[in-house]
Amino acid sequence: MPRPGHHHEEGDRFEARSGFGVRRPLRFLAYKLDLNEKQITELARILDELKTERAQAEVDDRRALAEFSDAVAGEAFDSSKASSAGERRVQSAAKVRDTLINALKQIHALLSPEQRQRLAYLIRTGVLAV
Repeated sequence: MPRPGHHHEEGDRFEARSGFGVRRPLRFLAYKLDLNEKQITELARILDELKTERAQAEVDDRRALAEFSDAVAGEAFDSSKASSAGERRVQSAAKVRDTLINALKQIHALLSPEQRQRLAYLIRTGVLAV
């Protein structure tokens, strides 16, 4: 559902799991940026890498939750398990950050100046969530 004050169609909003905040980021970006076939192929590869890293982050988060749960389940609080869970989350977030920055760098190199401006607009206005 669009946020109040935003008039984007539901199909234009990215879902967090897709890697770029919309349901079908490749199709959305191909249309909005008027990409050619070569650009679409390369963007598909870039988005796939980002999707893979975000899926791994979800796995890491489930493991961290299990560790946090274990830390509070015992007679005494297990600080080492809680610390391990927290560190897992930090490392996972850093990997996603690095993958996202690399993806944006590759996308930047792939696009023409006009396409970059359109992409920047989509990000700036919240149509595209990164």
